[in-house]
Amino acid sequence: MACPGFDAAEADLEQSRTLNAKEAQDLRRRLPSLSSWQVIGWQCLVGVVVVFLAWLVSGSGAAAWSAAYGAWVVVFPAAVFARGLTNQFSALNRITAGFRFFLWEIIKISLSLGMLFAAPGLVDEIDWLFLLLGLFVTMKVYWLALVIRPKQTPGADNQVMALDDDKPEQNLKS
Repeated sequence: MACPGFDAAEADLEQSRTLNAKEAQDLRRRLPSLSSWQVIGWQCLVGVVVVFLAWLVSGSGAAAWSAAYGAWVVVFPAAVFARGLTNQFSALNRITAGFRFFLWEIIKISLSLGMLFAAPGLVDEIDWLFLLLGLFVTMKVYWLALVIRPKQTPGADNQVMALDDDKPEQNLKS
């Protein structure tokens, strides 16, 4: 039994080819990626802003510490996750890379939950509202990173590589 969506995907896969070094470099130049460490840096910055605003709004050190711990519950596990994925053995092959991603994601989630359960013992006079505010706002940086990611090089959106030829070329505008 044929599946209409998969047949088209298989046809596209048959037409694809491996890029050479120059083509890959050109593609990276036109479509820059965003480092996970940049996102973590943004999370730290947003966490500091949330802590300052929590202290400014409440006038309470406990609220500021709670917001800081909420931000830390996001930033620290994300840094562990990023470090786990960026080591030298992270992409030996596709199956290993996929397994490692899910393994580190489970570690990140478990670490975050453990830190939340440990919060009452670690933060004096915990204010759950500000802790969750710090956690929530810091976590939303992931969405901000999708919006404010490196943009394509001007004119790159109308450059298409021909799959039939041996060399990339400028094709019709899309």
